[in-house]
Amino acid sequence: MRRDIVTSVIGIVVMTILLGLVYPLAIWGVSQVAFPGNANGQKVYVGGKLVGSRIIGQSFATPVLEKNGKPKEVKGVVVTEADPRYFQSRPSVTEGGADNAAASTFSNRGPNSVKTKEADEENIKAYLEMEKPYDPSLTSAQIPVDAVNTSASNLDPEISQADAWIQAHRVAAKRQLALSVVDGLIAKYTSGRALGFSGEEGVNVLELNLALDRLTGGKG
Repeated sequence: MRRDIVTSVIGIVVMTILLGLVYPLAIWGVSQVAFPGNANGQKVYVGGKLVGSRIIGQSFATPVLEKNGKPKEVKGVVVTEADPRYFQSRPSVTEGGADNAAASTFSNRGPNSVKTKEADEENIKAYLEMEKPYDPSLTSAQIPVDAVNTSASNLDPEISQADAWIQAHRVAAKRQLALSVVDGLIAKYTSGRALGFSGEEGVNVLELNLALDRLTGGKG
């Protein structure tokens, strides 16, 4: 029995060192050399400051202020509203506020859920209120599905070209740019389908908004 115990202990120690230390460190080392950007989360820096990740959606909003000038809060969460100067990401309902990277989750509601229907109707209403003043011909039937539904992670970094083209009218007006210029940026920051055939083309919202800031000096 003593021999069996000693053998088991040695096996546990050896396997812990190999699989708990050596293997993870080897994989980390290879990834840092072969593809450091992907391994480190595709972080994006501007002027040496971390501003986000290419693969994690984020909110482009401003705090709603009370009459005293302080940010409005509801249950400890700061209330925000979409900044019209920027392209907006897909709807997000993460806990603690939209696009909270620390609380990625899926609603797990079916397409026939009453709550899903209510959420979709609310998102459609908000979308029309924001975009229709800049594109009077816009109707609810023209709104792409990704502008209404949340993604599985609630942190989708991309929007469809259809969504971007609609938002382009607002962004162009707010930043006093020609619509053709904004459409050109959309095309530039649109990624193709994986392997050329899988999935759909997507527009990276963070990269697109950063390009707009560079073009206009961050001013709307």
